[in-house]
Amino acid sequence: MVGGATETLVGTAPLALADSPLGRTVATTATDIWNDSCAVDELEYAISYGAVGATANPTIVADVWKADPAHWRSRVHAIEDERPDATEIDLAWSIVEEMSLRAAPLLLPAFEASGGRHGRLSMQTDPTLFRSFDRMLAQGERFASLAPNIVVKFPATAVGVRVMEEATYRGVSVNATVSFSVAQAVAAGEAVERGLRRRESEGLSVDDMGPVITVMMGRLEDWLRVQTERDGIVADPTALPWSGVAVFKRTVGEFQTRGLRARPLGAAIRHHLHWTELIGGDVVITLPAVWQRRFNASSIEVRPRMEEPIDQGILDELRNRFPDFVRAYEPDGLTPAEFDAFGPSARTLRAFVGSYHDLLHQVGDALVPNPDLARPS
Repeated sequence: MVGGATETLVGTAPLALADSPLGRTVATTATDIWNDSCAVDELEYAISYGAVGATANPTIVADVWKADPAHWRSRVHAIEDERPDATEIDLAWSIVEEMSLRAAPLLLPAFEASGGRHGRLSMQTDPTLFRSFDRMLAQGERFASLAPNIVVKFPATAVGVRVMEEATYRGVSVNATVSFSVAQAVAAGEAVERGLRRRESEGLSVDDMGPVITVMMGRLEDWLRVQTERDGIVADPTALPWSGVAVFKRTVGEFQTRGLRARPLGAAIRHHLHWTELIGGDVVITLPAVWQRRFNASSIEVRPRMEEPIDQGILDELRNRFPDFVRAYEPDGLTPAEFDAFGPSARTLRAFVGSYHDLLHQVGDALVPNPDLARPS
């Protein structure tokens, strides 16, 4: 609960929850904060400042392993003994599930108090399945069965959006990921809405479902910076930090206009605009621990800014210099057939698949250690 912790620490200075920037964000506005990791210590810190959710992706899971490799190697061996026929892939997903189920109970109080609106832990489906409807759906249903407060991340690819409708209809709360554009977010939001309405038409409850639709603001900005260097684009450097913010704000407006019930979620934080400009909206912001600490130690004024429009000069600069900003910003800027190959989508899918393969390598190395090297203690 927001008021549950009265005091915590930033560095060595105690701050009352309501007097910390993130605490005030949660306590005084409709905006929620999630922890951008399933690491238990980071989630405990976030909850102490009012966070009501957490999320993970293949990169985060790989990072959790690397933070305590001895523990996770020992867990691989324990699971291996319990399941002698398990493959490297089976064991990797057992580890992912175990990481998630260590964190999910910390969020149950918020989940139960809010009737499912808050207290969610995101688990992401296998990134290599982004084109496989049946296998993606089956894994999502498996994840949703692990704990009552799981929300399942499906990619906003052409196939992933179709999976979101069917998963929602089957009672799975969805978190759309690999999403960088208004078009992807709207397609995902409308798919979820269709799933909700199908449930309602059959008398099935939707009251305890908590779908969210992510816009990875920082990864869109990253892509435009790559284009700047790759293509020799000369643009006002003050415009780029607003690119993801502009797409997110337009997404929120489209959701309101279309009556979509899923909540927009801002992710991939690169600077304080990805927090401050979203404050006041009925949205979620997922923040890595490092940014939570930076923001809590800052003197930035916490006030609603979601309804403040982006400066027209900034929008004109982004439109004129970056065709991919236009594709991201306009509701019809991309067709579903173009989702997978959109620059930031392709880059992120490649990164997530790479991190997944890194996890498989770590599991395989635990199963069959290199005899040429000294064994880790």
